[in-house]
Amino acid sequence: MAYSIDYKKRAVAYKQEGHTFKQLREAFGIPSETYYDWKEKLESNYYEKKIKRERFRKIDREKLKEAVEKKPDAFLYELAEQFGCSPPAVFYMLENMNITLKKRPLPIAKNLKRNVRNI
Repeated sequence: MAYSIDYKKRAVAYKQEGHTFKQLREAFGIPSETYYDWKEKLESNYYEKKIKRERFRKIDREKLKEAVEKKPDAFLYELAEQFGCSPPAVFYMLENMNITLKKRPLPIAKNLKRNVRNI
């Protein structure tokens, strides 16, 4: 069960006012182990909001999109050399951008000749 930070602070403050663990359990419904865990985390500022920073990426999405539009038949290793990263990194970025694999037009000329002979 998830408890709010205010609830945890009140429980720790309640125990530090001099109440026993039995009273703490009756009032807040938590065992002593939970109290010690919450107390330790509150003292170390564990619950403070952490700033979420955007990760640095080698591949700029806009530049990759331009490179694919400029040369749509480029291999992954060619794009990787252009951006200074690995081919799997390019693959996953393209996948993330919903740019799919090249599609072959069907039917392929080879298969068309084979099918004509069989008829």
